[in-house]
Amino acid sequence: PVASIEVLGAAAGVDTDALAARAGAVAEAAALVKDLVNTPPLDLYPETFADRAERAASDLPATVTVWDEEQLAADGLGGILGVGQGSTRPPRLVKVSYSPEGAARHLALVGKGITFDSGGLSLKPATGMVGMKYDMTGAATVLAVALAAARLALPVRVTAWLCLAENMPSGSAIRPNDVLRIRGGRTVEVLNTDAEGRLVLADGLVAASEEQPDAIVDVATLTGAAMVALGTRYAAVMGSDELVDDVLTAGMETGELLWPMPLPGELRATINSDVADIANANPGNTAGGALLAGVFLQEFVGRTGEEDDAPRIPWAHLDIAGPAKSPAAPYGFTGKGPSAVSVRALIRLAESFSGK
Repeated sequence: PVASIEVLGAAAGVDTDALAARAGAVAEAAALVKDLVNTPPLDLYPETFADRAERAASDLPATVTVWDEEQLAADGLGGILGVGQGSTRPPRLVKVSYSPEGAARHLALVGKGITFDSGGLSLKPATGMVGMKYDMTGAATVLAVALAAARLALPVRVTAWLCLAENMPSGSAIRPNDVLRIRGGRTVEVLNTDAEGRLVLADGLVAASEEQPDAIVDVATLTGAAMVALGTRYAAVMGSDELVDDVLTAGMETGELLWPMPLPGELRATINSDVADIANANPGNTAGGALLAGVFLQEFVGRTGEEDDAPRIPWAHLDIAGPAKSPAAPYGFTGKGPSAVSVRALIRLAESFSGK
């Protein structure tokens, strides 16, 4: 933890104590993400990740609820269950709730938490598995942001959903052509078990939508295609126009490198399924992979009313696959290794929701 911060040359009337507290909270949030990401996957798996979340929240005004595999099945969270069923270390869903009295707005955060991604039966090559402990960065990020909001006593409700699973090959793993039932009843045909992040996020997006928040932001190391498009320093942002603008503004205000990407409606037809509501991939397609993943996720964002044509809840998707890990020499204040990308921007977004 940060022992002390001294602010030099502050202008008259500036609350230096508040500035120092904010700096400390942001630094602790980034450090938490980096610590979790650096933990070897032998030691960090869904159950221990959930334990870490409970410990991290224990001294803050935040509550943590954990779904084990039995509760996941009872509540119909088939995406998380399906991805995790190939591992001997079962999946978890973790909800971190910060609900200050009098909060007028509610920001929901959903994070991909694949504690190790082998690709499942659609197995990655050996070199492709190196670094796949990073595939839980999204879940670590939303946890850290929710706890920072609590630490700063922001007057906004923040709920973080950590969708945790280990994607492993085994006799019990999901297979291509299996069909999973997501929370809420929609079905997904699995055509690529290595497109697993969107399956766990689908459950998280539905669960988050059920609480009718004012906005939902999901964070995920979702696609290699995002890194092909934007490199290793920029994160892709797509979703509802106004919320995407808010996220981009938060990024500019905090020095985060974010880049807007489209959600082409014509891509939806490329993931039609003959046996389910939607497929999780378009095998053989190499074009627009990051956009296709966003189009898939959009299907699971809830609506603001019960009518089928009601507007969807404002939603933004952050694909942080490129900048989650800084692969080379440090640049700026970002060292080699986990970067805690989007932590600063999302804390700023929460502040903007609170009117600060």
